Amino acid sequence: MDKRIIPLAIGGLGIGTTEFTVMGLLPDIAHTLKISIPEAGHLISAYAMGVVIGAPILIGYSVKFPPKKVLMVLMILFTLFNGLSAIAPDYTSMLIIRFMSGLPHGAFFGVGTVVASRMAGKGKEALYISLMFTGLTVANLLMVPLVTYIGHTYHWKLYFAIVALIGLFAILFLKLWLPAIESNQDTHFLEELKFLKNKQSWLVLGITAIGFGGLFTWFSYITPLMTIVAGIQSNQMAYVMILAGAGMVVGNLAGGFVSDRLGPEKTCVLLIFLMMISLAGVFFFAEHQNTALILTFVCGALSMSVAAPINIMMMKAAPKSEMMAAAFMQAAFNIANAMGAFLGGIPLEYGLSFKYPSLVGVGMTFIGLAISLRYRYLYGKENPDNEDASIECVPCDK
Repeated sequence: MDKRIIPLAIGGLGIGTTEFTVMGLLPDIAHTLKISIPEAGHLISAYAMGVVIGAPILIGYSVKFPPKKVLMVLMILFTLFNGLSAIAPDYTSMLIIRFMSGLPHGAFFGVGTVVASRMAGKGKEALYISLMFTGLTVANLLMVPLVTYIGHTYHWKLYFAIVALIGLFAILFLKLWLPAIESNQDTHFLEELKFLKNKQSWLVLGITAIGFGGLFTWFSYITPLMTIVAGIQSNQMAYVMILAGAGMVVGNLAGGFVSDRLGPEKTCVLLIFLMMISLAGVFFFAEHQNTALILTFVCGALSMSVAAPINIMMMKAAPKSEMMAAAFMQAAFNIANAMGAFLGGIPLEYGLSFKYPSLVGVGMTFIGLAISLRYRYLYGKENPDNEDASIECVPCDK
């Protein structure tokens, strides 16, 4: 791996660890803070809200500054607020701090996505973006199970301390290894938002929020699906999550590799189609334990495989507002998370089986596939009207 991308991957490792570990520690947090588990779940919502709000605002006010300095400041904020989470005295302060912790998340990935694409050689943009997201996938594979175990065995506040430590390493390696890249001095906040007038941008955001949201109908209810429907013992769920995390690592890198060869538009159509088929497989075959485990790996792989090509598509749609567009992509991913969990829960409210959320996911991915096909028809590489919508590679100091 090009060592210049490693600082971005470490930052992704910290972000992935703080975002997903909390889900496994909600009972511990609720017990210590003397609140209910649903109330503890609001900490997840507060973080997601911070991501959605922080991404465009922080990008808008930092786009004129050198990306390296911006990334370091964002990681300093991330480290600070996660450190404060470890010493928060009560639920209210924790809720506020978790919101603040989410603010740099989307902006970091927004700036990092553009930086990764600019460091890449021609034809390797998607691969470099997938390398940046490797940290996020490794977090799900290794750090989330490990930190969940530490937090449950000793104290959940150690989880935030570990995340803050990862943040310190990210800051150090950003300083040492990330090259200096020129900033865009000829833009401002409102200028950056002009890409929202572009139909092309809204199609990409729609693919992300709706199509990608289909997989969150599955992932949000994976524990009851695997324990109640597939018959996996509850004490084996850690291994199931590691299996899903391994799929994410493989799928993330494979998505970048394939995208650089087929093109992001074709890759996106292919991957969303495979998502739809896999979720249908979950609905029909979840009772068969071995098949359910195979589908866990496959769905995990597909959940991250689309990250690189869809970000490339967004940067093509907004060539003059790449960082702001990438930040909006992070907001769209979090909207996908929220929509998937909410819509997937509707059949459960009517007493249907835990395999039915995946059927809702089939419907969401079908809509995402339709939007993807529309995008490829209008803005695919073969379309001469899209010749100027390419990622500009800006020289950087290696």
